[in-house]
Amino acid sequence: MPKLTRYSKFENELDSLESADIMQMIQEALLGNNVNNPYDPDPDARPDMDDLFNAILEALAERNMIPDDMLEEAMNADNIEDTKIGEQIRKMMDRLQQDGFIRREMDENGQGGTGGVGDSKFQLTDKSIDFLGYKSLRDLMGGLGRSSSGHHDTREYSSGVEQTGETKKYEFGDTLSLDTTATLSNALPRGIENITEDDLVIRQSEYYSSAATVVMLDCSHSMILYGEDRFTPAKQVALALAHLIRTQYSGDSLKFVLFHDSAEEVPLSKLAQMQVGPYHTNTAGGPRLAQQLLKRENKDMKQIIMITDGKPSALTLPDGRIYKNAYGLDPYVLGQTLREVAQCRRSGIQINTFMLARDPELVGFVKRVSEMTRGKAYFTTPYNIGQYVLMDFVSNKTKVVN
Repeated sequence: MPKLTRYSKFENELDSLESADIMQMIQEALLGNNVNNPYDPDPDARPDMDDLFNAILEALAERNMIPDDMLEEAMNADNIEDTKIGEQIRKMMDRLQQDGFIRREMDENGQGGTGGVGDSKFQLTDKSIDFLGYKSLRDLMGGLGRSSSGHHDTREYSSGVEQTGETKKYEFGDTLSLDTTATLSNALPRGIENITEDDLVIRQSEYYSSAATVVMLDCSHSMILYGEDRFTPAKQVALALAHLIRTQYSGDSLKFVLFHDSAEEVPLSKLAQMQVGPYHTNTAGGPRLAQQLLKRENKDMKQIIMITDGKPSALTLPDGRIYKNAYGLDPYVLGQTLREVAQCRRSGIQINTFMLARDPELVGFVKRVSEMTRGKAYFTTPYNIGQYVLMDFVSNKTKVVN
């Protein structure tokens, strides 16, 4: 439940709410289970206008933004949609559509205009996805005290890219970005005409790499069990990462893979409204698909960011059938999963795992994955996973450059 805040400046002035204000208020509902039904067996199911109406109503009520007279009328009404607050909410829904934040689809009766509330579906537009990504990034990075920017820096410096102020003696192959003062100081005692290679001092520069990243999101049933929604924070991290890359790392590429009983690529435009899927965790299917996606990329660094809370419990067999075993770490499932991990290592793909659980068997599995691909393992919670992922991404280092 988000912290309740009373927006007194909006009280009795709901007409003044802009679309961005409305989107900010209902962000959690759009990304979480208030709009999406986590138990719907159809992975392509999308929320309808009734869901949107209820999300806005709940957001207004939580923030004490419904004027007293409207609240009293709504409490006594048989159908809240026919009340004054219902009319205000319909106006807000129209505003979201007119300003390009949602796109309403035609229902079975061919209706889908800007009026009324009903069964017609809606989709989030690219504009709304970008807004949600920006909002998530701002919130997550705000928790770090400052927003990191720039490029991916390597473990070492190399000459010829961006100066850092540090210097070193010239070595064969370095770009001649000379520190003139230091070089002349070395040469002058013997005379400038006697300058040698040993006198040369160059300014060092940071080498910036480009990266291809696949984010693997576990959407198996455990991600919403035990009264805790872990999938919504995972989606927020993915959206924030997408916005960070688009605005700060234009040379990078980012793709998303969901894994549950099987695994599939999901475009950014559909990520926000994806739901928790079937019960099992086909961890092997994720790296297998991620490798196919990363093969197409010509980048300095290739990596997989895996966000999960469950041990491998499913496997796609050669004939397409799904083998499942939810009881402990099945040796066959584990072996096939580690085989995919080993293939990632041979392909130069690092796997960094962000684990939302601490089962001893799971901890052992994650550590083994990290060791095999020289990646990192973070044991986090839904409340701090965003900061861990973004910090790791911004500070991730590529190979040593001599």
